[in-house]
Amino acid sequence: MSEAETQLIADLTARMLGELDDLVDAMNDAEAQIVPPLVADRAIAEEMSASNRANVEVVLKHVRDDPLGVGPAEPPPEAFDVVRTVVRRGLEMDVVFEAYRRGQTVVWQRFMELAPTVAPPGPELVAVIGRFAEVMFSYIDVVLIALVAEAQRLREEMLGGALARRTETVRLILDGAPIDERVASGRLGYELSRRHTALVMWLDGSAGDDGALESIATSMAQATGARPPLTIVAGVRTMWAWIASEGQPSMAALARAMRRAPATMRVAVGPTLTGLAGFRASHADALVVERIIGDNTGGERLVSFADVAPIVPIARDEQEAARFVADTLGALAADDERGERLRATLRVFLSEADNASLAAQRLHTHRNTVLQRVGKATELLGHPLGDRRLAVMTALEIAHLLGPKVLIGRRGGR
Repeated sequence: MSEAETQLIADLTARMLGELDDLVDAMNDAEAQIVPPLVADRAIAEEMSASNRANVEVVLKHVRDDPLGVGPAEPPPEAFDVVRTVVRRGLEMDVVFEAYRRGQTVVWQRFMELAPTVAPPGPELVAVIGRFAEVMFSYIDVVLIALVAEAQRLREEMLGGALARRTETVRLILDGAPIDERVASGRLGYELSRRHTALVMWLDGSAGDDGALESIATSMAQATGARPPLTIVAGVRTMWAWIASEGQPSMAALARAMRRAPATMRVAVGPTLTGLAGFRASHADALVVERIIGDNTGGERLVSFADVAPIVPIARDEQEAARFVADTLGALAADDERGERLRATLRVFLSEADNASLAAQRLHTHRNTVLQRVGKATELLGHPLGDRRLAVMTALEIAHLLGPKVLIGRRGGR
């Protein structure tokens, strides 16, 4: 390549790096359409998105900084994370292959859209396109070869081990496969005939710590008077757990156990149900909670299915939830500190049947402060609290649990 051509491709990849967020979003959306499991599972979706970002950055930065150099020799750590999760879940690597091919297509299409804007038709444009194609397609081959080798290594490591048997047995139960309850209990070392409370536990942020998740799951079981929980590592930062008990575990007991958890840890709690079917259903409902609150980083740390059940029909659809919140709360749906403070006060006030004294106790503030904030919140609503009371309470709960993505003024809100 000539000096002019290397400068053109460096400028072009620098431009793509400048729109990296949009490019990764497009990759995520395209992969979700082709590979539905990436949408259904928050942990896998997050890890795949992190892998997309890391892979694109590696390629674009390499071409920008060294257009003539040998392509990247190995995948970034994020690419291995998602493969480990796929293998642990017992999924086929086809999920990863399809996602990579679709993501590659998105990047290539964007490059081809931008290339003619930096070079007119002619030899220079052909050279720029040819060099980028060479680096990108060679890199994808390198990545997939490395990921297949890692998947094979993990499968060989798991074969014949207790972890493999436990993971496979849990997968059979969750998939609804015919399996004898006593046989499954023996394989798991966990009594399936009892009542089960499923937990989906994860850590916000980039760092994972299986030990912390396992420790808090055990503390929660102990706090409810139950035997040690059944746990399955479900992702780099995610664990699934089940607590077997005779009765209904107390949320207050679970909350006490959470006090020892890292600040970034969050837990979705399923309902307490009986037997194999209950084991499966409680987990499914815990996953619903996780999907609803998972993106609200820094939100409520311990949420049960009972907490979200009234809003599930609306909250399942993020865009519909955002519309409902905006239409119901109006200016009170603003994504700022003042809006958050007024919403929090009004939510507690309404839940305490308009009792300012009880609301003040819960909010650790003065009764007059509560009344002042409720008055300001009512002004922003634009109508008396008695009008559309149920809708307002529902919208406040959705805003509380889902956070910025359904509020006005942030990306993802209206």
